[in-house]
Formats: sequence, structure tokens, C-alpha cells
Amino acid sequence: MKATRDYYAILGVTPEADIEAIKAAYRQAARRLHPDANPNPAAALQFRDVTEAYEVLGNEQTRAEYDRALRQQGGVPTYFGTYVTPSRRVLRVLDEPQVLYVLVEIIPDPRYAIRAEEGAPLNLALVVDRSTSMKGMRLDRVKQAVHRIIDTMRPDDILTLISFSDRAEVVFEPTAVQEKSALKALVSMMQASGGTEIFQGMQEGVRQLRRTFDRKRVNHLILLTDGQTYGDEEKCLRLAHEISLEGIAISAMGIGEEWNDAFLDDLASRTGGTSTYINSPAVIEQFLNKQVRSLGDAFVERLQLSVAPDADIVLEDAFKITPSAQPLPAKLPGIPLGSLESNQSIHVILQLQVPPLSEGGFRTVLRLDVTGDVLSADVVGYKVVSDLSIEVAQTAEQESPPIAILEALGKLTLYRMQAKAQEAILRGDIFQATRQLENLATRLFENGQEALAHAALAEARRVARTTMLSEEGQKKLKYGTRALLLPAPGMDVPEQSSSSQE
Repeated sequence: MKATRDYYAILGVTPEADIEAIKAAYRQAARRLHPDANPNPAAALQFRDVTEAYEVLGNEQTRAEYDRALRQQGGVPTYFGTYVTPSRRVLRVLDEPQVLYVLVEIIPDPRYAIRAEEGAPLNLALVVDRSTSMKGMRLDRVKQAVHRIIDTMRPDDILTLISFSDRAEVVFEPTAVQEKSALKALVSMMQASGGTEIFQGMQEGVRQLRRTFDRKRVNHLILLTDGQTYGDEEKCLRLAHEISLEGIAISAMGIGEEWNDAFLDDLASRTGGTSTYINSPAVIEQFLNKQVRSLGDAFVERLQLSVAPDADIVLEDAFKITPSAQPLPAKLPGIPLGSLESNQSIHVILQLQVPPLSEGGFRTVLRLDVTGDVLSADVVGYKVVSDLSIEVAQTAEQESPPIAILEALGKLTLYRMQAKAQEAILRGDIFQATRQLENLATRLFENGQEALAHAALAEARRVARTTMLSEEGQKKLKYGTRALLLPAPGMDVPEQSSSSQE
């Protein structure tokens, strides 16, 4: 028997716990996570792991076999850990809901990330829009970028290239990147024509990726487009959800101003990928190369965060702050986070609504489960579990949130202000939209972001005059404020982690 999961950590007991303590821990977990007690889908997902742990540790024979395996292999390595920071350590007894923010840091252990410096093996599909609007400099820059990617990929990496307009064409099938000159010659032959149907390209890219799918690799699809797709958005999103369950992620890059940013955001976030705004053909190569390099730095792949709040607490929002800012689908049982790189942590901020509190004492808030495949160690489903409790008091001193959360929320507020302006426009509240943009400009000036501040003022004037944002201004503000979400000085990796780890 090989101990691949730390069942003691999953149950929240020590290896010295007797059978009564193990039974008590299981009953306590059931009261919090059983579907009859907690309707949150993440709770049901986590309860399956708790039940699996109890089936092993609650039986004398299987526990003895498990303990023997743990001793033989020297325990379970700590490939990565988590550090969980609430915005307040003490909540007041209050007859109305309260907001609590939680910063989750997922931290690679450098002792086990060393091999990842050699580069994670890739199974990569580039899906490139070659519609008529890409003709000229845009497609030329894409070809140059793909040439550069081919040059930098290793001989054992696998690459496929799909071009699409209103139909898809396989420029070359999945192949090890060895005959680089021949591959680059095929890239150079791409020609622009036709309309834009993203599903055609996605479907073919996924089909090719599946042919060489390997859990020991980073399996990723990069979509690059300059236009909107019409009538097939739902098919694209369903396919994204499907391949996310398989372990394939999508990153989307939009060129210019005509593409649908909300759609590409949704597409990427469902799989753990990212979406990017490319405002000039001249920077296509820079963005594309950066994306591929980050995939090659992957230490853990198919990373998933499961957030199970207590039954009376609501998870309202989740946002990945670093290494790339991206809104997250908070309602999924497991939130896909993509890759954990060997040299940097992932930071996610959660927004929770806590119900009215009528009595003091300590109470549980949520249980976090982070699961991923460790590529360099060939470990599938490595798991880290964290539990957050908080004190409730009749009176609480004024408490300053930790600097890491202040930094994250301060910059996230700027991003949310532009989003609220767009929401106000959609509901026809032009006065509120103009006010939000003017307030955003003020905050941006205070933060030294003069170019973005002037863009916000220009859009405020445009909205007051035309009741709508410009395509360029809307994307500039959205992705410009998102880009401000950089690692803060207070987000250094701590010496101790507040997680239970496998």
C-alpha cells in the first residue's frame, strides 16, 4: 500500500489519535459538510474525501497498513502549502450580516520545486484566428510569435497549430518540436480569409490536444482572436467546462477592440486559464512568449481550489490576484486555478457574507481544499486542507486588516469601480456610470496612474454624451486596472503555513 493522501490531515486529527477521536472528527466533519447539512456543492465534494479518510483510519486493519506505508516512505512530502489570512480575527455580535475577506496563498515548497526549473513538459495547442480582419500586420506578428515559440520549445514538447475563420484548419498535427525549420515553414503559409467562428477552432484544438493528453504534461490551449464569434458562445463555454474536468486549460488573447472580453474572460476562468488584452500587433510576440514561458515554469498542474463555507455563510466572490489577475467562478465545487509555478505563489481573495451573529465564542467559517498534480514528482491529486475559525465577541476593538489584504482590496476596488460603471450603463443609469468613472479617475490619480486616470475621464465625458463606453476605452480601463493587481510587499511567503498538508 502506498500512502498518497494524508488522511490524518483530511480528518483534522494527529497520527496519535485513538479511534474515538477519529470517530468524533468524522462526526464533526459530517455536521459541517454532509449534503443534508450544507447545500454548498464544494461541501459535498470535500465530504467525499473525509469519508474516504474515515474508511481507512476508522478500520484497525486498513489503518495499520496505511501507517506502515507512511513509515516506509517517511511521511508525505510537502509539495506546496497554504496560508490563510482573514481580514478580521474578531467579529462583533451583530444583528445584521457582515463582510469578511479571506486571503488564500498557495505556496510551492522550493525543496521539491527544483526539478521544475528544467521546464515542465508541454502539450500545447495554438488556436489562431485567421479571419479577414487579421490580414496584414496582425497575422504577420502572430507568425513571428509562433516562430519564436517554436525556437524556445524543447524537443520533447508537443505542439499543434490550428488556424480558423468560419472553419478550422490543422496547420500541423501534434508533434514533438524537433524539426523546427519545417514547422516554421508551415506557419509562414497561413493566409487570412473568412469570418470568425471560435468554436470551430476550439473544437479542433481540443480534438488534437486529446490525442496526446498526458497528466505528466501541461495540457493547454492558447486562443488568439481579434473578433467576436456569433451564435456559438454557449457551445464554446460548454466545451470549456468539459475540458476543464479533463485537465485541459484555455488561455485567451484578444487583439484590438472588437472582441468580446466578457466571453473570453468566462471561457478562460472556467478552465483555470487567463484572458489578456493585446492593444497593438507589435506586442503580440511579447504576450504570447510570456504565456508559454509561464506554462513551462509549472510545478503543479490542474490546480483546483474547493471553498466550503459553513452552511450559513455565503461565498460571494473569488478573485485571483497573482501571478495573473483573473475573476474566478466562485460557485463551482472546485475552482480551477491552472498552474502553480515553481518560483511564485498564487494569491486568491475571497469575499464572504457572514450572517447576523447573536452570541460570542469561536465559530468555524470555512474549509479549504487545494488539489493538484505535482509534475516533477509524478504525483496525481496531491491535497492540502485548511480550516478557518474566527472569534465572535460582544465588543471588539477597532482592528486594522492585515497589510496584504489592504493592498489587494485597494487595487481590486479600482477594478470593481470600472465594472460597476459598465453595470450602470447596462441598466440605463448614466448619472451613476459617469460618477463611477469620475471617482475612478480620482483614485487613479491618487495612485499615480495618470494615463489610466485620463482614460477614465475621457470615458466619463463620452458616456455623458453618448450613453456608452468606447470599445477601446472599456478594455483599456478593464485590463489596465486588472494589471495593477501585482504582488504587494505584504504578500511575502511566510515561514509557517496555517494549512494541513499532504
